[in-house]
Amino acid sequence: MTTVRPTSSRPISGALGAEVHGLDLATIDDGGFAELLDLLRQHLVVFLPDQHLSPDAHRDLGRRFGEIEIHPFIPKLDEAHPEIVLLESDHGYIADVWHTDVTFSDEPPKFSILNMLKSPSVGGDTMWSNQHLVFESLSAPMQELLLGLTALHTAEVFGQPGVTAEHPVVRKHPDTGRPSLFVNRQFTKRILELSAGESAALLEHLWSFSEQPQFNCRYSWAEGTIGIWDNRATQHYVVNDFDGPRAISRVTVIGDDPQPAGDAGRWERFTPGRTSAAASIYSR
Repeated sequence: MTTVRPTSSRPISGALGAEVHGLDLATIDDGGFAELLDLLRQHLVVFLPDQHLSPDAHRDLGRRFGEIEIHPFIPKLDEAHPEIVLLESDHGYIADVWHTDVTFSDEPPKFSILNMLKSPSVGGDTMWSNQHLVFESLSAPMQELLLGLTALHTAEVFGQPGVTAEHPVVRKHPDTGRPSLFVNRQFTKRILELSAGESAALLEHLWSFSEQPQFNCRYSWAEGTIGIWDNRATQHYVVNDFDGPRAISRVTVIGDDPQPAGDAGRWERFTPGRTSAAASIYSR
C-alpha cells in the first residue's frame, strides 16, 4: 500500500501551529499517521480542514494515539460514544479561560482531538500557547526557582474541589526531554512550597507571562475541521467574541504521570506559622 502523505502544511505563527492538507483522517494508514505525529512534534497543534469525521471515525482516530479518556464531568455526545464529549456554547461550554485539559488528573491527556461541528460565521477562534517557549523565555533565576516547585491542580471549576492532583511546575516532555511550564489559570490552585500570598503572586505572573502574543497562535475554524494538540506542552483559550451556536466534539487521549524537568519538591512544603530557614538565619 502506498503511504498517503500530506500534500502541504502551512505554519500558523512563528510560535506554534500548522494547517495540514492532503491527509484523510478517516482512512489514514500507518505511514500517514507517522507523518502526522512528526508534524505534531514540530508544531504542537495541527489543523486539518474538510475532514467531517463521523463519531466512530473521530473515536477511532483517538485510539490511534492511545487509550481514550472518559471525562468525568462534561456531557457526552451520546450513549454509544462515551469517549466523545460535546461542548455547546448554548449550554455554557465556552472555554474562555487559558487552560491545559484535565490537569486535575494524575495522568493528564497527552493529546486532545477536536472536531468542529458547528462554527459561528464570525468569531469563536481558538488560541494556543507554546509552553516550551514560555519556560525558555524566563530568566535563569526564575527557571531555577520553578524547577524546584510542585503545584496542586483541582476540578473546582466543575464543582469538584476534592478531585486533585499534584504536578511539577515544570514538566519534561516524555518524547523530547524539553521542559515546559505546566500551570494554568483554570485548574492550578496553589504552589505547595510557597505561602498563599507568594503562590498567588507567582502564579499570576506566570499566567500573564505565558499569555503574551509572541507565544501564541490563533486559528479561525470552519465546520468539519479537526484540531489536534499536544496537551503536555500547550495551553489554549476560546475567544468569546461570537453570537449564535458553536459546537465541538472532543476526544482526549490519556497521558502519563508528568515527570519533573528539575528537582520538583526539593524544598519542604510551606506550613503556616512555621519559621522559615531564612528568618532563622536573619534572627541570629
